[in-house]
Amino acid sequence: MTATTTKLLDNYIGGEWTAPSAATGELDVTNPANGRTLARVPLSGRADLDAAVAAARGALPQWRAVSVIARARKLFELRERLVARQEDLARSVTTEMGKTIADARAEVGRMIEMVEAATAVPTTMQGRTLEDVSRNIDAETVRQPVGVCAIIAPFNFPAMVPFWFLPFAIACGNTVVLKPSEQVPLTQSIAFEELHALGLPAGVVNLVNGGREVVEGILEHPGIDAVSFVGSAPVAKLVYERAAQTGKRVQALGGAKNHMVVMPDAVIDRTVEGIIGSAFGAAGQRCMAGSVVVTVGDAHGQLVGPLVDAARALHVGDGLDERVELGPVISCQARDRIAGYIERALADGAKLLLDGREVSGDGLDPAGAYLGPTIVDGASAEMEIAREEVFGPVLTLIHVATLDEAIALVNSSRFGNGTSIFTESGASVRRYRHEIQAGMVGVNIGVAAPVAFFPFSGWKDSFLGDLHAHGSDGVEFFTRKKTITSRYFSSGQGSGSYFVER
Repeated sequence: MTATTTKLLDNYIGGEWTAPSAATGELDVTNPANGRTLARVPLSGRADLDAAVAAARGALPQWRAVSVIARARKLFELRERLVARQEDLARSVTTEMGKTIADARAEVGRMIEMVEAATAVPTTMQGRTLEDVSRNIDAETVRQPVGVCAIIAPFNFPAMVPFWFLPFAIACGNTVVLKPSEQVPLTQSIAFEELHALGLPAGVVNLVNGGREVVEGILEHPGIDAVSFVGSAPVAKLVYERAAQTGKRVQALGGAKNHMVVMPDAVIDRTVEGIIGSAFGAAGQRCMAGSVVVTVGDAHGQLVGPLVDAARALHVGDGLDERVELGPVISCQARDRIAGYIERALADGAKLLLDGREVSGDGLDPAGAYLGPTIVDGASAEMEIAREEVFGPVLTLIHVATLDEAIALVNSSRFGNGTSIFTESGASVRRYRHEIQAGMVGVNIGVAAPVAFFPFSGWKDSFLGDLHAHGSDGVEFFTRKKTITSRYFSSGQGSGSYFVER
């Protein structure tokens, strides 16, 4: 199965590639760089989901009985297989999602990093033991699998985000049902080819293509014990509420509005590099994109000229071209939605320093979903473009006089995913990181996304749940604790009393 086939995609259920038995329709999977159809994805129905859940539940006892060391070794093998397919995966990401090949290669690198982190499960899944909590009585806590775990993945990271969860889940002895985004199903088809080659017990990992019907089925299904979701804030709230109502363990990662604060003492050339990568990498379609720059004091005058020049110089085009620095957004519908934010910002009194709506250039396919880098200045924190997640290559500038004002502005957002500060002042950094209400903080770093062995720790409306994706939280989420208190009697010893001896 490749990123150029036009066949109808299969599901992967019970260790086999199977045609959907209850599809309610099909959708085109298109290349956003040129509008060409890559494949067709089935909108699987409840019967297909039921089959995947039944396979996952049936495999659970056998997979749980596999030693934790043997499970880790399967992940070592998976890591090697993914490394061998690294370029295939990256080109698939670019072809179906649109990000540049450099961005796609970095994403696949993070995907592999997640597998590497999960191989530590013989250490990270360990429990705790304490002898003699009372006379001859010991207590211990062990971790056991949660059960059948469902993953609902977004379009913007076809390779990495499903692997925020899948390797940690199976490392801990769970089984998995994955629903990739119907907009970008091809990359996970490649990943599942390599998962299939591992020879796991049939049903340990399952893939069901589909849309809303499959998502709603996951939230209600009595055979699913845990749900991991990444998507927009409104849908994250819905997922959390509905899945939790049926007693499932839930982690729901929502949207964001990430601010980058630039102090007067910032190193401007390096700051511009960080802002450009954060705002326009992946065409701004990531929940850690820095979409608002808050300039403090004299920083505005120092920053604006170099920032606009650097953004204007970005080469827009098909992400498979190694020279391209900004690819298309996911669809023409998304492009038009993003343009609406720009138009409303101008109506609200903001001004454009750089307008990407009329992007042009050699080789741009007119059917492509292109939007050039856009910079909006003179905004206020109350404007829609400064408050809502635009999810495109649009950067908004807001000016304040002091760090106090900057902190207050950032903390006024209903989101709390990530933020960054650019400064050479240790005192400013210490204050900012202490007072800011966001779960991930960068210091002179545009994208403060943590590596695999730290949790992706969004706050506020950016996250619903108690345990975050990957890192130590990943093991916590995919295990349940069981505490055992024990005492043993030998012949002629102890009183035989049912009561604790003192």
